[in-house]
Amino acid sequence: MRIVIVGTAYPYRGGLAAYSERLAREYQQEGHDVEIITFTLQYPSFLFPGKTQYSSEQQPDDLKITRMINTLNPLSWIRAGKAIRRKKADKVIFCYWMAFVAPAFGTIARFARGGNTKMIGLIHNMIPHEPTVLDKLFPRYFVTAMDGFVAMAESVVGDINSFDNSLKPKRVSPHPVYDHYGDKPERALAAMKLGLHEQMRYILFFGFIRHYKGLDLLLEAFADERLRKYPLKLIIAGEFYENPEPYMKLIHRLKLENFVELRTRFIADKDVRNYFGIADLVAQPYRSATQSGVSQIAYHYENPMLVTDVGGLAEIVPHNKVGYVVDVDVTKIADALVDFYANERSDEFVCNIREEKKKYEWSKMTATLNSI
Repeated sequence: MRIVIVGTAYPYRGGLAAYSERLAREYQQEGHDVEIITFTLQYPSFLFPGKTQYSSEQQPDDLKITRMINTLNPLSWIRAGKAIRRKKADKVIFCYWMAFVAPAFGTIARFARGGNTKMIGLIHNMIPHEPTVLDKLFPRYFVTAMDGFVAMAESVVGDINSFDNSLKPKRVSPHPVYDHYGDKPERALAAMKLGLHEQMRYILFFGFIRHYKGLDLLLEAFADERLRKYPLKLIIAGEFYENPEPYMKLIHRLKLENFVELRTRFIADKDVRNYFGIADLVAQPYRSATQSGVSQIAYHYENPMLVTDVGGLAEIVPHNKVGYVVDVDVTKIADALVDFYANERSDEFVCNIREEKKKYEWSKMTATLNSI
């Protein structure tokens, strides 16, 4: 088939760009002709909460990526749509994650339509974790331009239905494993690369930091006195997308300065493997969620997980099998952390992860997209 993927990709950074590129590679491995259409301008700088939108990695030389879409320029949307129509693609897959891109994606789809081309919405989030008024105004314009949808969690299908309750196909395929960061390093090597002590044990909080991700809950739980008997530290690895001061004050109030490793910057692709290579447990104490790329990195590196029972997280982390699913509650989070170390659950969970992660192969995602 000839396939066009519309979404963020190099030179932009982050999990969404990594997803688009990994999906394109899977389709290429299956023998299809694939091109990614991405942005000339993704967000205006004042709307982006991090330090930079751009990747410091080298441009991938195995993918065709064309920059064409300015989210603030409707003429670019029309030009992109017409250019895609001329390609006579079998499928145009829109990697959708927020209402801000809905006008651009909806317009592109309308101008790209022609022949037997199918427009498919691959939905990361239909409604974001921190909604704004845009999330009531814009998404319907996008969803009505699609022929069908693939969501990565059941809860997202409900969100799609709130904008489009038609009989268009809406299917669920879980977020595949992020397996493009390289093999898992030896623990000693990961410790050396990160400047950490191999003899310490580590819990990892990974990814950009916003209120809905519940880092404050994890810090409160990590202060539990029962955990001080173990040679244990918490690694916070990711860039603040909000004011860091409340978290610094919380660490000070809880007297955790000697028990927390702050690596609060964007984590380059080459370093991801080391953080997961040294972690005993990956903690995601989110207040809200749909699905999670962090969980799928953890699956690749065979890290046990602690997640809260929100969104689709419980769908992919079977409780007491590959980790823990707990309520959004400091005591419940602390109890799970204590259980993990007190009962030495790591080997049992890792053994189960090796079997469970087979569910999340990229070929299952492409098969679901192909079924639309």
